[in-house]
Amino acid sequence: MKILFLGSSRFSEIVMQKMLDLNLNIVACITQPDRPSGRGHKMQATEVKKLALKKGIDVYTFERIKPNLDTIKAIDYDVAVVASFGQILPQDFLSIKLTINVHPSLLPKYRGATPIQNAILNGDEMTGVTIMKVAKEVDAGDIILQKQMHIKDEYYNALEEKLALLGGEMVYDVIKQIEEKTIKFTPQDHSKATLVSKFNKEDGKLQFDKTAKQIVNQVRALAEELGCYINIDDRTIKVAKVQDVSSQFSVMQNKILENKKNFVIGCKDGAIEVLQCQAPSGKMISGRDFINGHNNILGKSVSN
Repeated sequence: MKILFLGSSRFSEIVMQKMLDLNLNIVACITQPDRPSGRGHKMQATEVKKLALKKGIDVYTFERIKPNLDTIKAIDYDVAVVASFGQILPQDFLSIKLTINVHPSLLPKYRGATPIQNAILNGDEMTGVTIMKVAKEVDAGDIILQKQMHIKDEYYNALEEKLALLGGEMVYDVIKQIEEKTIKFTPQDHSKATLVSKFNKEDGKLQFDKTAKQIVNQVRALAEELGCYINIDDRTIKVAKVQDVSSQFSVMQNKILENKKNFVIGCKDGAIEVLQCQAPSGKMISGRDFINGHNNILGKSVSN
């Protein structure tokens, strides 16, 4: 079965690679155009485009799908597979061939742009992947296949990779269902739908009127992609990794513990330790090394 793949993100690239590992026949892919990236603002291709070119797969980069429908109709494919493409697909495209989507949540929970981050942020014990038929409304299509996965203590990147690999395996299963004509479509319970949107920079600020668990989950969910931070003496300190140390240290809420070995901050119900952080214009270092070089902050309050 000939597959047209649509994707643009790291999640997409992992799904696509897994599909290729399982010998699925991706004949072409559509991805976002090259964008300026990094300090030099050099034009960078998406990871999906890089993989496709490496594998000799035809690549199309469209700013918008609708003006390019004639080009897409000329592609010889049987089914389209979408994974984190980054554009809303018009009905005219969906009418060409069956289009299925790889979505990293247990729909109808967490429709939208940030399902993985929200599952971690909310302290969910379970997540998963849904393969659905793409509908005009965002992530509202009929469910074809759904599998669960336990959330352990993963940070975003690690959980994203696990879900993407699972998603690639599930696409293989669905393609077999299509070939064997056993595919079934189950409507979602729209009354249970929750919609999640993109985060902004302010969402990464750590607030110590939250519980230790909430702060740890916030860092796990947002530090790697969005960035988490605290403000001390008008300086913004990036925070990359933390742990709950409520059982080991006692310190007032919002205060930095006077301890030269551990970068500990009091929160609503206990304390968290900063394990990795970065000062302005500095390198990412351990919390202990940061405290050694900035012990003037001991006993101070973190700015709200």
